[in-house]
Amino acid sequence: MSPRTLGIVIAVVVVVAVLAAVVVNKGGQPASTPSASAPSSAQPQISQTSAQGRIYVVYDIGGRGDLSFNDMAYLGASRAAKDFGLQLVELQSKTQDDYLPNLRLAAKSNPVLVVAVGFLMTDAVREAAKEYPNVHFAIIDGVVPNASNVLSITFKENEGSALVGALAALTAYYFNCTKVGIVLGMDIPVLWKFEIGYAYGVRWAQRYIAEHFGKNVTFTIYYVYTGSFNDPAKGKQAAQAMLAQGVCVIYQAAGATGLGVFDAVAEAGQAAGRSMGPPFAIGVDADQDYIKPGFILASMMKRVDVAVYEAARMAVGGQFHGGVLQLGLKEGGVGVSTLEDLQQFLQLGIQAGAVKASDAQQIIQRVQQMRQSIPQWIWQAVDQLKQDIISGKVQVPLPTTRDQLLQYRQQLGLMGS
Repeated sequence: MSPRTLGIVIAVVVVVAVLAAVVVNKGGQPASTPSASAPSSAQPQISQTSAQGRIYVVYDIGGRGDLSFNDMAYLGASRAAKDFGLQLVELQSKTQDDYLPNLRLAAKSNPVLVVAVGFLMTDAVREAAKEYPNVHFAIIDGVVPNASNVLSITFKENEGSALVGALAALTAYYFNCTKVGIVLGMDIPVLWKFEIGYAYGVRWAQRYIAEHFGKNVTFTIYYVYTGSFNDPAKGKQAAQAMLAQGVCVIYQAAGATGLGVFDAVAEAGQAAGRSMGPPFAIGVDADQDYIKPGFILASMMKRVDVAVYEAARMAVGGQFHGGVLQLGLKEGGVGVSTLEDLQQFLQLGIQAGAVKASDAQQIIQRVQQMRQSIPQWIWQAVDQLKQDIISGKVQVPLPTTRDQLLQYRQQLGLMGS
């Protein structure tokens, strides 16, 4: 978090590029199409360049247009395709049964790299990597051990989530509220890091308030797993239930399901006659601050784009190797969104049809106004926590088993919603 940037007025010029796509039919003959919609599993979407090879991206069931995890993978892959002269081929997974067939389809074409987006593809990548030992695979959020052709990329989401947990609690305190929440997608190990990191940040904020203001405040932390990454209605329902209990800041870690959280928070604020929070939501993966400007406090950015680009760079440069690449605060793999991030991620919203290009400058101003309404000491406190984590002074809990998860829940006092 860089509070020094809050006074800067950012001029944004959003350029919407219209790209031609080529759809490969079952007979292998290319047919051109102007469609810019998310690709289906039956029809790969191919972005043409002066290509010397192909990079495949196999999306999770949340798919393109989630404005977070999958779209971040696309950003990294599209930049790699442009920089390294590759064709980008996108394969959508409608169900988990599509994972292995999509990976096989990609591997058969002798690609430069196949990227699997999401923990749920771990088993499918393991199988595909065995079947195609000469193909380079990279998996985001999954770990495939003992495979020389698989780069497993993981993130220290617990560190980034601790920052937004502290931001949530300190902001809630400023607005005389003591209830915060987190809405998650599927109950899988990678999301445990979001949950526990967030709760740790909240409890850190309690200690900060006691030390700096001499007040003993206890925050109630609600959590709920919706079981889905692509059901905004479930996200909205979960957030509405929390808001009804008095929660004033909700962090979403649920992919497209989390878009419903934003709707619920903005509607609650508008119903109370407000143009900005509280209540507030906190975004995830991408900079989602633009989606409901004024009601999204910040976003915990998980730089999947950086990870995909790095994997492609390694593959193109002959430096690819198996193993685990872990990205945290120190490596720039996670962090809290800043105003400077908006230019790139507004384009993401425009491409998805969620934002009008003509509204870009107004959105920037609204987000800036909202951030300026939050006292400087809050942003400074979050930055202090960031530096303490990077230096090793603060160790954020990292659950790796369900037993550890349950233990941390008890220690941190989380409440199921």
